[in-house]
Amino acid sequence: MRALVTGCAGFIGSHLTERLLAQGDSVVGIDCFNDNYGRAQKLSNLRHFGQHEGFEFVPVDLSRGDLTELTAGSDTVFHLAAEPGVRSSWGPRYGRYLNNNILATQHLLEAIKDRDGVRFVNASSSSVYGAADRYPTPEDAPTVPISPYGQTKLAAEHLCSLYHASYGVDVVSLRFFAVFGPRQRPDMAFHAFCRAAIEGRPLTVFGNGRQTRDFTYVDDVVNATLAAATADLDRERTINVGGGTPASVAEVVALLGELHGTRLQVDHMPAERGDVRDTAADATLAKALFALAPQTSLEEGLRAQLEWMARLVVDGSRPPASAVGAR
Repeated sequence: MRALVTGCAGFIGSHLTERLLAQGDSVVGIDCFNDNYGRAQKLSNLRHFGQHEGFEFVPVDLSRGDLTELTAGSDTVFHLAAEPGVRSSWGPRYGRYLNNNILATQHLLEAIKDRDGVRFVNASSSSVYGAADRYPTPEDAPTVPISPYGQTKLAAEHLCSLYHASYGVDVVSLRFFAVFGPRQRPDMAFHAFCRAAIEGRPLTVFGNGRQTRDFTYVDDVVNATLAAATADLDRERTINVGGGTPASVAEVVALLGELHGTRLQVDHMPAERGDVRDTAADATLAKALFALAPQTSLEEGLRAQLEWMARLVVDGSRPPASAVGAR
């Protein structure tokens, strides 16, 4: 495979790039190092594969300019670059979401629209469902986002559909559910929980802790993303990628305390605007098309992330590789 990976220095993108290179594929990696979190962690992510002979890094802002030359030569485009986060999508940062989630996607699709044999794998989010009308939630459930972030991710999906209908672009969108694991962004819950536990500080939980998520380990997300690139799909597809074992935040905190060997103190804050109460993926379609099921349990994955965070806190700057190996 000759792959283009956008967001290659990020959480999921760095794991995907590392796996592609390990299996012998060549990768052009793109990242613009936007300021949603520190540059140091993204640079550290790149250290896992930056010197690999099959890897070429191109620092570029996808929302600017013509990307035709950049995408030339790639037979698969993995589009993971995005402006992430529900809470920060309100207010003055919304323009970044328009640029990095919608305009960047349109530029990539425009660049490949006249090329045959290119598959476009778009990373979407369970946030497009909003407060779903049923759980587990299938792909044909209504999409009614309740945050600006979710709205921009749904708009990116719609762009994929438009370019498929009008130009025949081979596209598949993957709706990720609550991804966690080593290299997770600092603003995400498990990262903050693990760091607070190791540093002996109270954990901050937004809401009462009874809200549930379909937590999905990053290796399982990579497995599904790779499968989406090569699966024999008869048409455009939108596919859920979930961990298969929804749990409440309170259950996660209790499990983290057991793994860390301490009773954790929790400070509760009001629920944030745009955070949904529950998520749960109906993964029937993914199993049918990819013949995949999640391989990493919540406990195993949380242990791996806690061990990663413990080394990160000691080292202070260079997050180590995942404690759960690629599958």
